[in-house]
Amino acid sequence: MKFKTVGKLGAVALASTFILAACGSNNSAKKNSVNFRESAEIATMDQSKVTDVVGLTQLGNTEEGLYRIGKDNKIENALATDTKVSDGGKEYTFNIRKGAKWSNGETVTAKDFVFGWQRTVNPKTASQYAYLFSGIKNADKIAANKANYKTLGVKADGDNKLVVTLDRPVPYFKLLMGFPIFFPQNEKAVDKYGSSYGTTSAKTVYNGPFKQEGWKGSNLSWKLVKNPDFWNKSSVKTDTINYQVVKDAGTALNMYNSKKLDQNTLTGDQVKQYKNDKNFVKYLNSSTFYLEFNEKKDKYFKNQKIRQALSLAINRDQFTKKVLADGSEPATGLTSAGLAKDPKTGTDFAKEVNVPEASKYDLAQAKKLMAEGLKEEGMKSLNFQLMSDDTTGAKQSTEYIQSAWEKIPNVKVSLSNIPFKNRLANSQNGKFDAVITAWGADFSDPISFLQLFTTGNSLNNGKWKSAEFDQLIKDAGDKDANNPEKRWNDMLKAERILLKEQAISPLYQQAQSMLRNQNIKGIVYNSAGLNFDYSHMTVK
Repeated sequence: MKFKTVGKLGAVALASTFILAACGSNNSAKKNSVNFRESAEIATMDQSKVTDVVGLTQLGNTEEGLYRIGKDNKIENALATDTKVSDGGKEYTFNIRKGAKWSNGETVTAKDFVFGWQRTVNPKTASQYAYLFSGIKNADKIAANKANYKTLGVKADGDNKLVVTLDRPVPYFKLLMGFPIFFPQNEKAVDKYGSSYGTTSAKTVYNGPFKQEGWKGSNLSWKLVKNPDFWNKSSVKTDTINYQVVKDAGTALNMYNSKKLDQNTLTGDQVKQYKNDKNFVKYLNSSTFYLEFNEKKDKYFKNQKIRQALSLAINRDQFTKKVLADGSEPATGLTSAGLAKDPKTGTDFAKEVNVPEASKYDLAQAKKLMAEGLKEEGMKSLNFQLMSDDTTGAKQSTEYIQSAWEKIPNVKVSLSNIPFKNRLANSQNGKFDAVITAWGADFSDPISFLQLFTTGNSLNNGKWKSAEFDQLIKDAGDKDANNPEKRWNDMLKAERILLKEQAISPLYQQAQSMLRNQNIKGIVYNSAGLNFDYSHMTVK
């Protein structure tokens, strides 16, 4: 589902505090506004190019799609007033709401969906989320440069009817329609700003509950203001959300305690201190933090024993309890706990995968495997760099892992803690040795995690490959798509391969612990997809 910043750990916004926090002062609350804290910068407001949770949260609250995903992942009509699905689930017809407007004054039509989707799958756009369109007619051929992007199975039947044709049934298709990547885009604005579209507030147009103001591309403060042209503006009760990036956890807590913030994400000892406070709130996200190794740049990371040794050297129980200390839990695999249940038995997917060796702690075995791996590679020592974010929590996390790894003889690790935006770019461009990263599910299905690691996926930054894994993911989305039990087993087998080969090293499932003033109500939270929807938020 989306890249995150590494909070405590320094991952996507890794660690203990990678999450975005909402904050608002008591003074601003009286004016029906709040001040929210973000832990990382905005990378982009371009729907075709966004990948991270910061940008997706901004887009999810400033743009509107066919559906909104309500509480407990309930699908609710937004721009779609009704939907018809053909027998077999291969054609969807959406009636588009009349009268919806863009912030540039233009009417939102079915053609805006066609334009936006085609732009995202166009190889020239280089969208890292284009893979989510797989299953829509010709999307896979377009990705393989075997078909023109304009042949994508989406068309406008007049201004108010959108028809989508699939190559195969997609069990989670309606959930995808509530994800910002599938929201419409205004062609006039995109053409006007060209490559600058989405790089500032002024070079973006909006059709959602709020409009963004004040973001100039690199500054650390901006705001969302109620959109007077939003079709459902009467439901939006908050006038202004003021954002400020505050990377230091101590500074942020002081701001909250001095009533400059209405909400603040906590880390480490702060959680212990405030866990019994009446304003304490905790969420367990469908997001997994993990280590990724660059097998293309550093050939020694192709050695499975070396990857396994590095994983075995990390004591995840100690890491989550002593370093993160924010309620996050050790990850046993890639797919987060609580995301999905076996359609036959009701067993949680993460539990059913059951590959304990992928996340256990065994320093003696780590030393043994590293010695064997280095010998196989003709190396006497291993010297590489671990990259993560530049937040306080991220720095603490990288330091812990560095210490754990250097307990293995002949292993030396240097650290690179850089701004989230830069870390994200370096990861995507292969400019790293090892990186702490994270993924949050875009929808409530294990495939949201698993498809990241197929060969050629633009988000498979470490370039791990497995033909068997690829085939299982293909089967889950193709021949077994309409058979829930077979599809489930395909995904189980795929994750077991991923973990047994130590393609990545799972670290923890992120929790968000925060203090939130009780005058803020109505925030819709989902662990997958758009985590925080503020369209019905009230300030009392």
